[in-house]
Amino acid sequence: MFRSYTSRLAALYTVLFAVAVVALGALTLFSTRAALQKQFDDRIVTESQALAREYQIEGLNGVVQAVAERDRTPGALDYGLDGPDGEALAGRLAGAKRATGWGVMTMPNDGEDVDAVRILTTDLPGGYRLYVGDDIDRTEALDGAIIRGFASAFLGVLILGAVVGFGLSRGIRRRLEAITGTAEAIIDGDLSRRVAVRGDHDDLDRLSLTFNRMLDRIAALVENLRQVSDDVAHDLRTPLTRLRQKLEASLSPGAAGREAVLESAMADLDAILATFAALLRIAQIEGGARRSAFLPVDLTSIARTVVEAYAPSAEEGGRTLELSAPAAVSVDGDAELLTQMLANLIENGLRHTPPGSTTTVAVAREGAPILRVTDNGPGVPPEEFDKVLDRFYRLERSRSTPGAGLGLALCAAVVRLHQATLTLADAKPGLTVSIVFPEA
Repeated sequence: MFRSYTSRLAALYTVLFAVAVVALGALTLFSTRAALQKQFDDRIVTESQALAREYQIEGLNGVVQAVAERDRTPGALDYGLDGPDGEALAGRLAGAKRATGWGVMTMPNDGEDVDAVRILTTDLPGGYRLYVGDDIDRTEALDGAIIRGFASAFLGVLILGAVVGFGLSRGIRRRLEAITGTAEAIIDGDLSRRVAVRGDHDDLDRLSLTFNRMLDRIAALVENLRQVSDDVAHDLRTPLTRLRQKLEASLSPGAAGREAVLESAMADLDAILATFAALLRIAQIEGGARRSAFLPVDLTSIARTVVEAYAPSAEEGGRTLELSAPAAVSVDGDAELLTQMLANLIENGLRHTPPGSTTTVAVAREGAPILRVTDNGPGVPPEEFDKVLDRFYRLERSRSTPGAGLGLALCAAVVRLHQATLTLADAKPGLTVSIVFPEA
């Protein structure tokens, strides 16, 4: 049990509470004893002063009678009066023969024990000596009651701390074992396992939610890796097979047009290398390492630069490329990646639209920074909006055009890195790609 951190923590807090009880008990004992001692001393002083005034007013007989009456009163203080020669005149303390001032003396009680009495000795005119005292056992009895009370509280704290600590440790240990069991299942290959969340919204619930989100992310990355492996194996098999056939044909004796075949093979190799470069680029972006270099960038300036770079190519193909950016819009991000993302979107718009079509790039602030790329071409069927963002996915009508189906996948990776939101919509006709960025 004490190998558990929660058990040790509960034991530590129990010990601390017990020490606090002991300290509080000691403080209460000392302060109560001091207060009671002062109260008893004040009572003794008051009685001594009253009897001294009695002596001044009534004389010796008056004070003797007063001492005798007080001494017979149950629960009263102890009194005594000695004559000039030390003879006992009245009271239980008579004959004490104590020096003037405070002192302590012992007196036999009704049994075999003796009582300790705190005495104040006062000199009266004529050589008489007055004694007024109180039993110290009264204070000691109260001390004992306080000590017994705090001893019971100390024992209660230990028992309660042990019970509560054990229960708390057991509950937390069960929940941690559930997390550990889930992690072990994940290690064994069961990526579908998740930690149960009780709904208490406590620290362990938040840990479980974070752990589950991490597992979701890991499962998505593993699935993504599997999908990429399948896609790479599927999509590169055809160009590699075609490349091999060309090279094999060029090796045939007396093959004609060998240079043309080699040039075509080089073009195929360049396309394959470009595909791998795009895959590595997407992997780098999804790694998230570049977020640490984010800076405020002007989205309008990036859009203007990219549109100006692609305008001649669009015009050469009989298409129109327009920019709508009335004001500067700032976002936190990587200018190079944002430029590449917008370039990919414009290339898709120009590549998959017929001559005479228009592609518009718009930058605005609609509650949040937003970038839109809209074309009036054939568009994308709504049921395929999610699919076109996957790696290597291409529409049937686009398979005859150059490319590997990685442009929009790279755009989606850049959007996720910037914690933005990418949505596709039917422009009727055409396609609208909208990217909403968080505030800078």
